[in-house]
Amino acid sequence: MRNYGWLIHSQPYRLNILGVRSNSTRPNSFDDTIHVFYTDERGRWRLHSWRCTTDPGTYWLHSPMHPQGTAILKTGQYHSYGVAKHRGKYWALCQIKGKVTVVRDYNRDSNLDFRNGREMEGHFGINIHRASSYGTTKEVERYSAGCQVFANATDFEAFMRLCEGHRQRYGNAFTYSLLDLRSVRRAKARKVAGWVALGVGIGALGVLGYAWYNVKPDKQ
Repeated sequence: MRNYGWLIHSQPYRLNILGVRSNSTRPNSFDDTIHVFYTDERGRWRLHSWRCTTDPGTYWLHSPMHPQGTAILKTGQYHSYGVAKHRGKYWALCQIKGKVTVVRDYNRDSNLDFRNGREMEGHFGINIHRASSYGTTKEVERYSAGCQVFANATDFEAFMRLCEGHRQRYGNAFTYSLLDLRSVRRAKARKVAGWVALGVGIGALGVLGYAWYNVKPDKQ
């Protein structure tokens, strides 16, 4: 998060909420994670992690709500969230102000098009909520049309308790950050490749310098 220049809250019990999209393109699995970390009254960092999906389910990929395709939230940090009722049914963390950026998956297949769709910015109701009201849900299906969705109902209740503590101390304003492991790995690979290329270049210059210094010119 620091490498991206994203804000990290350090006040006691002010939540940092981070979604991590896994290195997987299976659209119907709860194979991502949501992490919540914060400091306590003694300045010690606390961390909670739960299974979720940051991607839409297969149902909505095949039958998108929007004519330009199903929304996939883009990697980034969004200051757009607050406690509100998800679709008027139960309390969740909802996009109540500000904009988010989504990628529209428009080809109605079962593959998640993270990089090939059209980007759109706006208010799309990309909320953070749960799947079933009890137990652990195995497949995403209709539970996400682009929202960030907890697999387990008890985990979601624990998350909302933390959110309520934050709301009482700091008001109804939350930051949500989404990180894609594939993007991180691509960035690391580019960095490593750059250092390797630099090392090879320095090595080549060293060999040429050694040859120039040690090889005597022919006498005329």
